[in-house]
Amino acid sequence: MGIEIVTHQPSETVSLGYKIATHARAGSVFCLTGDLGAGKTTLVRGMAKALNIKTVVQSPTFNIMKIYFDGRRPLIHIDAYRLEGVSSDIGLDEYIGYESGLTVVEWPEFVAGLLPNNATTIEIINLGDDNRQITITSEDKDYLESLNKWLQY
Repeated sequence: MGIEIVTHQPSETVSLGYKIATHARAGSVFCLTGDLGAGKTTLVRGMAKALNIKTVVQSPTFNIMKIYFDGRRPLIHIDAYRLEGVSSDIGLDEYIGYESGLTVVEWPEFVAGLLPNNATTIEIINLGDDNRQITITSEDKDYLESLNKWLQY
């Protein structure tokens, strides 16, 4: 089961991220896929907004991970792009699925062995200009159903 949405400007992508996080349970893991510049961090900014995080969200590409504690729940934002071929024993497993927060992993294929089976996948495809096709899939049917209902309003 999946949800497919097309956004036409960055503010719509932020709004979608807000809705995704609003309906997420603590400990949820989101795997973001898409080319460089597809809008992954833009979506995460919306998720941070839903958690009342005041810190400006930036891509953790050079840091690998950024953790935002200044909201209702922690947001763990991991960019695994630079981890291809790196041993899985680097400590990220302690943060993926952090029980009281939300974890977002960009480039999840590089840390696939650390990801839970019930992670929600969000694929973002740049359609040109500011248009993005966003597909959300998850084994958690209740979450997808709840999110889909809220997206209809």
